[in-house]
Order: sequence, then structure tokens, then C-alpha cells
Amino acid sequence: MKLIIAILHDDDVDAVVHALTAEDFRITRVASTGGFFRKGSTTLFIGVENEQVDSAIQTMRKHATTSATGEKRATVFVVPVDRFEQI
Repeated sequence: MKLIIAILHDDDVDAVVHALTAEDFRITRVASTGGFFRKGSTTLFIGVENEQVDSAIQTMRKHATTSATGEKRATVFVVPVDRFEQI
């Protein structure tokens, strides 16, 4: 299992979240600000099975708007999960 942590521009979040949930990914959404974009952003936490990582990232890539200036629209971390429980 993996945890995808994706930090996105606020402009892109609704489209990305809608696309991910349409593909049955479960998401926790947290408003955030900070060093990556230095303006309003949202952090998504997405728990996925190992084989779903590429699909989730491809969905984010497809639904984040492209910037004419080449500005990056998301920062994505994929981290291993040693243990997962729902309580």
C-alpha cells in the first residue's frame, strides 16, 4: 500500500478531486499554504494499492490545468505505508 500526498493549486483541486472520486479513489482534502506554491493550495491524501499509484497520478496529470508559462501545477509524493487500519 502507498500514500500519495499531492499538493495542488487551488484552481485545479475541484477538477482533480472530481476525477479521482469518479474512479473510486478515496481522498482526504486539506487546505494548505506554504513553500511549494507560495499561495493558496490544497493537499490531498490518497491511500492506494501499489498497482493503483500510476493510475491515480495519471488522473491528476490529466485533470490539472496546464500553464502557458510551464509552471508546475502539483507536487506529488508517494510514500510506503507499513500499516493501515480503519477504526
